[in-house]
Amino acid sequence: MNGLIWIGQIALAGVFLISGTFKLFAFAPMIQALQSRTHASIALMPALGKFIGVVEVALAFGVLMPDVFTPEGTVPEYLIVRFSAMGLALLMVGASVYHMRRKESAAFAISVFLLALFVIVGRS
Repeated sequence: MNGLIWIGQIALAGVFLISGTFKLFAFAPMIQALQSRTHASIALMPALGKFIGVVEVALAFGVLMPDVFTPEGTVPEYLIVRFSAMGLALLMVGASVYHMRRKESAAFAISVFLLALFVIVGRS
C-alpha cells in the first residue's frame, strides 16, 4: 500500500510542478493559448497567476517530502505531506468553483482533488 501512496504523491506533485511552472514562467502565452482555444476571456491577473504558481510548486515539493525530514517524536509522521496535500486539495476546490462558474468542465480539478484526498487519507 505504501508504494501505491508514493505513486499517488509523485503523480500529484508532477501535475502541480508542471502547472505551477507554466504559471510562473509562461503565464502570458498560456493565457493567450487558452483564450484562442476557448474563445472566451480569462479574467486572471498575472500577479495572482504567479502567486498561485508559487503556491502550487511549493506544495508539490511538500507532497514529495519524505518522512526523514519530519522531526522525530514532535509531530505525527508525514505531517508535511498531509498539509501540502490539503493545500492542493483546497486549491482544486477553488479551481472547481472557478470553472463551474464559467460553465466549463471541472472534471480535471475534481479528479486531482480526489488524488489529493487519496494521499491525505493514505498518509493518515
